[in-house]
Amino acid sequence: MTTLWIFIALFVLVSLALIWFPHFRQHKMLQTEEAGVRKQTNLELFNNRLIILENELEEELLDQQEFDVLKKELEITLLQDMKQGEDESLVKKIKPKGLIWPTLMSVVIIGLSGYFYATLGAYAKLDQPAPSSPHAGMDAEQIMQQRLQMMEAQVKSEPENSQLLFSLGHIYISASRYNDAIATFDQAMELVGTHAELLGPKATAMYYRANQQMTPAILAIIDQSLALDPEDPSTLLLKGMDAFFTAHYQVAINAWQIILDSERKDVDRSAIINAIDSAKMRIQAETGEMPDDAAHASVKATANSVSVEVSISAELAEQVSSSDMLFIFARSTEGPKVPLAAVKVSAKTLPATITLDDSTSMGGDVKLSSAKNVEIIAVLSKHGSVKPQTGDLQGRLATVKVGDTVQLVIDTQVK
Repeated sequence: MTTLWIFIALFVLVSLALIWFPHFRQHKMLQTEEAGVRKQTNLELFNNRLIILENELEEELLDQQEFDVLKKELEITLLQDMKQGEDESLVKKIKPKGLIWPTLMSVVIIGLSGYFYATLGAYAKLDQPAPSSPHAGMDAEQIMQQRLQMMEAQVKSEPENSQLLFSLGHIYISASRYNDAIATFDQAMELVGTHAELLGPKATAMYYRANQQMTPAILAIIDQSLALDPEDPSTLLLKGMDAFFTAHYQVAINAWQIILDSERKDVDRSAIINAIDSAKMRIQAETGEMPDDAAHASVKATANSVSVEVSISAELAEQVSSSDMLFIFARSTEGPKVPLAAVKVSAKTLPATITLDDSTSMGGDVKLSSAKNVEIIAVLSKHGSVKPQTGDLQGRLATVKVGDTVQLVIDTQVK
């Protein structure tokens, strides 16, 4: 309570000082040096606003283009204010204000202070730290909606900016607004023509809208895109992903390998390499033969892997949708509960045999081959997240010896 009283007293004193000090200093502010004072004030305001813009740029509240435009507006405003300051005709003698205005403001400040204390009384919150991020208290969906609204506003102000439309289309896909994404990519193609880098994302949006099913229309767009650019990464990623989910692993490997061979700089090469390794391990699981390459030589020699035969219990089988994703990972039974290896596949492939080894590691120095026993967890996600959520299905094996082949039944629904 004492802290609140001190805060209110300081607020009132500072507010009254800000009201009355300018009133008593009014004549001095209208002396001959008024023009110089005005220039100094304008410079300080300019610098303060520039600092605010630079902070917003660092926090990614503004992009570089917005920052440059706002900075130029500040500079123009400063030049205009300086010019007005040099014009002696603008330095007018202003009659001092009477006591009514500062008196009225003082009454308002004191009244507001009393009101906030009487009605809110939230003095306990004075000790709480201010949010350090503009997204503090927001979940992932709210952050996504905020980004989407900002991008939509930018596109509305620049409807012929194809790059903005391209970015907005991808955000629509992330927000599962596939119809809007398709329309946005079409709008971009009306401006710049038909290009593979726009056809690929459009086909991806259509693929997700069709619940990850390849339709003749999607295949036609994929063929059109690859005819324009046989190495387009977005189209090849989609082609490989669908082949992987439908157990055509060699087709997936071939598509993803083209991306690697193209040596493009705008793709995540490590993720593609991991995807290729996962496809090779599926082939090994089906044929019983380990791919004969350097990446798997050590795995073949040591056989430090766990083969998991995953299935769904009869009671929960009807709750499985073709759009669900299966995440299965192994973590050590000793020490930190960090995933040592993980695999993501479509629920359409179940029942399936999945092999976890060093080629499916999560990165870092800790490998599956370094553990003796692991815990196996499978999550059948309806939300696309490895973290179990309400309605998801899961199964678990508490202890599995590395090198064994085990059966895991997904038999529990997350409440």
